[in-house]
Amino acid sequence: MSYYSVLDVTPTSEDWIPDYLPTANALVAKHGGRYLARTANHEQVEGESNEAGLRIILEWPSKEAAKAFMEDPEYAPHLKARTEGSVSHHYLIEAKDDLA
Repeated sequence: MSYYSVLDVTPTSEDWIPDYLPTANALVAKHGGRYLARTANHEQVEGESNEAGLRIILEWPSKEAAKAFMEDPEYAPHLKARTEGSVSHHYLIEAKDDLA
């Protein structure tokens, strides 16, 4: 079953970004993921303000693929750099409708 990663990322430093992007792009592809959206162009239309610099949505072929990406040793230093250089929230969402 497919899964989605939904992230909001607000950089507090941009030092990590040039090294992060090529590695993350390659590893997302390696683990079968694909970016659906990666943009600073977003608008909150409901709820309490939850501002973010970027909103990112990825699609994964499975939960295991998403976890394998997050746990990939090659990704570890870049994940550390991103989390130390930003305020980030990452949600892993199963592609199903529990209310149908």
